[in-house]
Formats: sequence, structure tokens, C-alpha cells
Amino acid sequence: MITDPEILKELMKQGSLLPKEEMLEVARKKGNLYIGIPKEISFQERRVALVPETVSLLVANGHRVKVETKSGEMANFTDNDYSEAGAEICNDKKEIFQCDLIFKVAPPSEEEVEMMQGNQTLISALQISIQPKQILKKLMEKKITAIAWDYIRDESGVFPVVRTLGEIAGTTSMLVAGELLSSVNGGKGMMLGGIAGVQPTEIVVIGAGTVGEYATRAALGLGASVKVFDNSQSRLRRLQTALGTRIFTSVIQPKVLAKSLMRADVVIGALRAPLGRTPCVVTEEMVSNMKEGSVIVDVSIDQGGCFETSQITNHDKPTFVKHGVIHYCVPNIPSRVSRTASFALSNIFSPILVEMGVKGGCKEMIISDPGFRSGVYIYRGTLTSEVLGKVFDLQYKDIELLLMGMK
Repeated sequence: MITDPEILKELMKQGSLLPKEEMLEVARKKGNLYIGIPKEISFQERRVALVPETVSLLVANGHRVKVETKSGEMANFTDNDYSEAGAEICNDKKEIFQCDLIFKVAPPSEEEVEMMQGNQTLISALQISIQPKQILKKLMEKKITAIAWDYIRDESGVFPVVRTLGEIAGTTSMLVAGELLSSVNGGKGMMLGGIAGVQPTEIVVIGAGTVGEYATRAALGLGASVKVFDNSQSRLRRLQTALGTRIFTSVIQPKVLAKSLMRADVVIGALRAPLGRTPCVVTEEMVSNMKEGSVIVDVSIDQGGCFETSQITNHDKPTFVKHGVIHYCVPNIPSRVSRTASFALSNIFSPILVEMGVKGGCKEMIISDPGFRSGVYIYRGTLTSEVLGKVFDLQYKDIELLLMGMK
């Protein structure tokens, strides 16, 4: 046995230079997602939840995606586009609803809920104003985890889906107004905007949120004269800051608004209510005093509309005339530009779904991501939405309490 300290020191020094076993980092096991994309059956819903490019990304990350045949038809995506992206094309809708994660645009119908096997995850829109209690109860009975994509927040606390669709609706509403002013479509024969030597089109935008901002941006870009009304001075200030230019802004005072409406060629209704019906700020008398052939685009119609003369129309018969004013009152304007809207949704959800796979699945994503968690309204059959609980007189639990023992 060697006891000499100097010799031991030398031997230890030599040993440290010998080749050693390489220590590699053990990668965290990924959860392979099994995603189903059904064809939308809601009235005039033309969007698709995921575009082929996003499907390709998910498949490349080891996930399995099933797409019902002709799902992307109304957004000009073929089955071949999805097939080449790595998706499995299914002719039977029931196969789609056997997937672990069902991702769709519109809320599920009663028929679609019946096809679900249970203990699955559903990601779709949640339309509180038309959400049937029966469907909600069936989702709870089947122990579904239901996530409303319009209530998911990003890292800055913004609702990315609501904002993106608001941007689309605002810009598209101005394009629609331009079409309706054209003599080809029975309008006054005016160009939306302005050119040298000709008085510009006068636009009134009611609402300074995302829809109002992007309607204003589109109108200013075309050279129109724009006036914006809103009940919140902070939103009006934010709008002017975002636009980087001074425009006419005013709080909603009936006399000032009525005077502006009399001169307007186009009026965009872009008010939103956090819950319930949009406030009706334009009376029938105000509409009757507007110019003959002027145009109203009521983007707020899905919450009841902010014009007393508004009536719901659809994409097949989008307009009607009252008091000589052309009214466009189609809910779900983004569906009019379904391809752009589908890409916008996919751009938001592709990183979310990839991250969900990395974290190991939906449950882990809900636990670790507060923004994603804010979209959950049913967790494994337990209602977690206070609003839905009070509206339908159902018992609900705070999701933070449900997850407390899982973190």
C-alpha cells in the first residue's frame, strides 16, 4: 500500500488525464400529440384551424395529425396539400373525434360532442352569447378539457387571437365599404380615399379598439378623411399614438356624432362589449339623416350591433338598404378572407402546439403556462369559468385550486 503523499499526488494527477466516460445531457421526453382537424360545419364558417405549413411543422416534430377530407376547401387548401404536409386524410368524421386533441375554429355542435370518446382536449372558440348549456354539460360528462382560443393570453397579457382577428376585421371592413361605394355594386360611384383635386371620402369610425384602429389605418392609407369616436379617452389617446398622426377624435356625444354622420360617406361600427350586448349608440333618426347611398358596416353585429337599424345578414346576402343607406351587417367578417384568417390562426398556434409537445402534453402546458391556462373553461370535466357558471347556474371551481396539487 502506497502511503507516500508525494507519490499519491502524482498518481492522482496522472489519473485525471486518463480518458473518461462522456457525460451527455439527457433530453426531456417529448409528448407526441395526436391532433384531429374536423371540417367546419357552422353556417358560412370558411376558415380551417391549421394550414398545411403548420401541419408540416407539427409532423416534423413527431406529432400525428388527422385532417377530415375537404376541411380546407373553403380556404383554398386541398386534401393533397395536407397529405403532402404529412397529415392523414380521413373520410369518416368520427375518426377525427377519436383523437386526443381536437382543434377547430367554431364551437362544437351537439352532434360533434356526441362523437367524442371522452378524456380528450378540445381547442376552439367560445361564444358565450350563443353557447348552449346542453353542450356544456355533455362536455363535462365526457371529462373533456375545453380551451377557448379567444381567451388565451400571450406573454404580454394580450389576447392574440382576438387582436389578430380584430386587425383582419378592421382592414376588411374598409375594403368592403370600398366595394359598396362602387357603382358596379349599386353604390354612389365613389372611390374610397382621395386624389388630388377631389374631396376625399369622409369616414366615421365608432370604436377605438383593434378593429377601429385597423379600419382607421386602412382609410388613412387610402387618403380618406377619418373621424373616430369612443367612450374611452385613454383608447383615443392610444390610437393617436399608435397611428403617429393627429386625427379627429371625440367621445361619443349624440349631437357631435349625429353631425358627423350627416356628412359621412362610410360609417364603421367597431364597438365591443366585455360581456353582453354592444351599446346601441346610433339611433334610427341619425341614420335617416345620413346621405343617400352612404354605407354602414356594423362589425359589432355579432354582439347585437351599435346601430338601431342593424339586422343580421350573411355572406350570400350581405346588404340591405334602409333610409337610403346601405347596411352591411355580416357577423364573422374574417371568414370572408378565410385563407388569410386561417394563416393568422396557424401562426399563433403553431408555436403553442410545438411547445405543448416539448412540455409533454396539454396538462403540462396548462400547469406551466398562465396565459394558456386562462383559456381553459372546463378541466377534465370540471367547469372552471366563473362567467359560464353564473350564466348557466352551474357549479364551477377555480382552476388554480384544481392545479395546486399538480405543480
